[in-house]
Amino acid sequence: MGKVISIANQKGGVGKTTTAINLAASLAAIEHPTLIIDVDPQSNTTSGLGIEPKTVTNSIYEVMIGGVQVTEAICETELPYLDLVPSHINLVGAEIEMVDRKDRERILSSSIEGLREKYDFIIIDCPPSLGLLTINALTGSDAVIIPVQCEYFALEGLGQLLNTIKIVRQHLNPDLEIEGVLLTMYDTRTRLSNQVADEVKRYFDDRVFKSVISRNVRLAEAPSFGKPALLYDATSTGSKNYLSLARELIQKNKDLFKDSSVLTN
Repeated sequence: MGKVISIANQKGGVGKTTTAINLAASLAAIEHPTLIIDVDPQSNTTSGLGIEPKTVTNSIYEVMIGGVQVTEAICETELPYLDLVPSHINLVGAEIEMVDRKDRERILSSSIEGLREKYDFIIIDCPPSLGLLTINALTGSDAVIIPVQCEYFALEGLGQLLNTIKIVRQHLNPDLEIEGVLLTMYDTRTRLSNQVADEVKRYFDDRVFKSVISRNVRLAEAPSFGKPALLYDATSTGSKNYLSLARELIQKNKDLFKDSSVLTN
């Protein structure tokens, strides 16, 4: 039974899409069948995996609004074990179109439930907002990963996100957990990064991942080539950081997998 994990933070520029792409790619590289769902109208996850959003016939928009089966929207990527449900600019208006729908918060959850048997992990890239699309993602997820950048005002707005998670737990998805908080854009050369890391650890304690994502030029360049960092430069610091995160995530969820040998691949 696969695990569904949303990558969420309403604050932009924290490495959310970078994390969605590269964590999913790293899980796939360790031979865990993984699906990434792009629920962000900006479609950066889609283009970052080499698929031009304008050429997509069926996207997550058609799944949520048009009644298309999610299996009809799944695309293969360059990586074996990694599939994608792409996004499209049409998703911009989806929240308005969903307002009057019955069980509007559960549209995504209902659409993807049948995929749990096919994939070990389903990663959802949320938009940088706490609107109905993000609520749908959280309602359909088992857990959420919160990327936090190692810069000034790192914790700004996190209270609002945590409150949203609390509300979703109370009214829509009582089993939703915080899988972990991920430190991104870490620069070992600066005192600021270390100060922010200490502050985040004080705030979230043992929910902070041990793996940290360093600032890395190759990681930043990879999306413009339509590739995850692993395919762009497998030896880069960014690639290694996300492989470390994937292994940590697999270890945390080892009870989900019968074949424990994959943990050390």
